[in-house]
Order: sequence, then C-alpha cells, then structure tokens
Amino acid sequence: MIDKDFREKVFDIMRQVPLGKVVTYGDVAVYSGHPYAARIVGGIAHFGDVDLPWHRLVNRFGGLASGFPGGREIQAKLLEEEGIKFNDLVIKDFESVRWKKYER
Repeated sequence: MIDKDFREKVFDIMRQVPLGKVVTYGDVAVYSGHPYAARIVGGIAHFGDVDLPWHRLVNRFGGLASGFPGGREIQAKLLEEEGIKFNDLVIKDFESVRWKKYER
C-alpha cells in the first residue's frame, strides 16, 4: 500500500537530483520507500509540480519519457543543455550520469 506521503517523497527526491544527472522511475520509487512503485512515480511526474526537474527522470535504460510534455525531443534538449549526450534519444554512458542518492 502506498502511503499518503509518497507523492511528497517523490517531489523531495526530484528536488535533489543535481544538474547534469538523471534518475530512473525505479530509483525514485526505491528512494521513496516503495521499490515496486515505478509506474506510480510516472503518474506523479505526469501530473506533478511543474517547477520540479522532471526532465531528469528517465527509464531504467536511460531512455527518455514517452509522456514528457512537448515530447522526448524537448526532454533531450533540456538534458543536452545540462551536458548530457544521446544516441537515438537514449543517454550515452548512462551510468556515468545516473544519480544515486546514497553514493558519495
């Protein structure tokens, strides 16, 4: 069962994702305490606070979000402005730009 604070936890995680880094739906679910809630994270992102850096949220392969406002090309443009490179709308060297909250 997802607790009522889950949405706020997702928002808090997204506020922490640094410039030039990305995070997966699954990562956000894990960091929020619900490791099997990646799809719910997607729903929260789709209807979430527009001031959060949702462009930094990607799938587990480093692929861009199909439902990103304006499309994947806009998401790619925003990430490219942060220095992230792509091959066919998939992040190059994905693991090097993947943010891991508990990694130093």
